[in-house]
Amino acid sequence: MTTLKVGVVLPSLAAQLRDGLDLRIAAQHAEAAGFDSIWHGDHLATGQSSLDLAVGLATVAAATERVSVGASVFVPAIRPLVWAAKQVASVQHVSGGRLILGIGSGGGPAQWAAAEVSYAERGARTDRALDLLPALLAGDPVTVGDQEVVLAPAVTRPPFWVGNSAPIAIRRAARAGDGWFPSLITANAVAVGAARLAELTEAALEIAVGTAGALGAGLLSRKEIAARLGASHGTQLNDVPITGTPDEAAARMIEFHDAGATHLVMGFADGDWRSQCDLLAEAVRLMR
Repeated sequence: MTTLKVGVVLPSLAAQLRDGLDLRIAAQHAEAAGFDSIWHGDHLATGQSSLDLAVGLATVAAATERVSVGASVFVPAIRPLVWAAKQVASVQHVSGGRLILGIGSGGGPAQWAAAEVSYAERGARTDRALDLLPALLAGDPVTVGDQEVVLAPAVTRPPFWVGNSAPIAIRRAARAGDGWFPSLITANAVAVGAARLAELTEAALEIAVGTAGALGAGLLSRKEIAARLGASHGTQLNDVPITGTPDEAAARMIEFHDAGATHLVMGFADGDWRSQCDLLAEAVRLMR
């Protein structure tokens, strides 16, 4: 038996059109299936159709009651800081405090150019956001530039899960986060990162892992999913995807839990989204 929590990435606009879904239907299906969290990405000018993160999360928050709503991952540094805080506070308010804020500094240079923000400054701007967002969200006075800013409504700060598996992300998580949120890494890499976190902080941080896969027969194989992911990420990911039967998926999830993961977030690489949710929910029941 494991206490690993499991969430799902909401379907893309293309998948919604293919499967006859919208965000509200998908969110309600995931909540009814018993998942702990549902997740929406943060993308700008990628060449693919996508919704604004805050709009997407507000939509699914209004359509659900229990499930946590997560940003996978929010990029505060690509926005003016106070505007980023206002978006976070708004989603936290309308969700009734159910937001989990994955935070990263990703996205290719083209997205940063489209936002008219220097790509070279993304690290420093991310650190500044991690430092100042708590006070902004709490409604405390914060000096931004030469102006004192107080945001309302004040909200309870959502947990900050720092994305990426790079050493700098682990250091950020230890310094200013409530969790570490790497994606597309193996269970062995999770164990290595967890050990590094333990060296850097005595705090008990969440370790959430984003992964991808497809369950059931007649879909993309693990090798095929890995090849597609590897082509888009520029690295080898052969051991990452979760595939096979619910029993096999449960065994893989237990491997991540044994390595130190407390939360697993699954994106579906193939198949009907609702059917994939149902198969993964079965795997979760078998795991627990």
